[in-house]
Amino acid sequence: MIRYPQPLVGGDVVGVAAPSSGVAEALGARLDVAEQHVRDHGLVVREGPLVRRGGIVSGTVRQRVDELTGLMTDPAVRAVVPPWGGELALDLLGHLDLDALGADPTWLVGFSDISTLLLPLTLRTGVATLHGQNLMDTPYRVPAPMVHWLDVVRAAPGATVVQGAARRYRGGPFADYATDPGVDEYVLDAPGGWTRVDAAGPDAPVHATGRLVGGCLETVAHLAGTPFGDVDAFAREHAPEGLVVYLESAESGSADVTRRLLGLRYAGWFDHATAVLIGRTTGRETPEWTHHHAARHALGDLGIPVLVDVDCGHVPPHLALVNGALATVDHGPDGSTITQVLA
Repeated sequence: MIRYPQPLVGGDVVGVAAPSSGVAEALGARLDVAEQHVRDHGLVVREGPLVRRGGIVSGTVRQRVDELTGLMTDPAVRAVVPPWGGELALDLLGHLDLDALGADPTWLVGFSDISTLLLPLTLRTGVATLHGQNLMDTPYRVPAPMVHWLDVVRAAPGATVVQGAARRYRGGPFADYATDPGVDEYVLDAPGGWTRVDAAGPDAPVHATGRLVGGCLETVAHLAGTPFGDVDAFAREHAPEGLVVYLESAESGSADVTRRLLGLRYAGWFDHATAVLIGRTTGRETPEWTHHHAARHALGDLGIPVLVDVDCGHVPPHLALVNGALATVDHGPDGSTITQVLA
């Protein structure tokens, strides 16, 4: 049974923690804008002591564990969202008491390196977590047919969240919020859409149901074979329907993505999968070996749908995907949708 945090209501507290990287002074104005955006939705913001520290990590392991734990276990705090990802959230896992974090479920929200924490919390405790925007992305408007994380965490228990493939995605550079802290629109300048790359062929329709699990490939791949990445045990306990596994690459080249996907396959991450979703990436590729080739080569013969160019990672806009939610993926000539039931 998946346990969902209580939906947020007006006056609830959103904690801001920096379990990986903090925010350097030069980007403090953007952090202020992002926090105000949360307040504008009727919520209270509580900022942890490490959030405005720059560098590869915001503090020592102990300091970061204490900040995250303090917010996640405070009964007044109903969601925790870091400013962004980083590089080394992995070093917290041996020091976090995941059972304590999941005792009174609080929404943990984010993506990139934050998925290093989201996924183990769901796999180990059965508590739903939300792979979506980070705090610094929160002011950006989310285009239809997508849903903002602030709307998902307000959804009632048992709610159905329907999203679909972005009509357009960001093909160019990010707007520079160091010089324009208030920017709230992505430049979506390239045509979107998901593509099927498995052996069934690009025109084969998809209808697959399973519990969502996944995250950033560069970080969660290190969880395979550890107590924090036991996808098999989670599936056996919580997902008789099977799993919809989603993965996205931050910046790895197509050959490296191939290796990582094969490593996860050998570790059994797709043994219970009914479908695999691979996020769009700007990682290096060649005409001979594209990211489509990577997914097809590593996973194309699993006998399940494999969809690529899914809007779930470092290329905006971002789907809000709830680890543990019961998801149904539909894909065909009329478009692509993912429906999540928070039950």
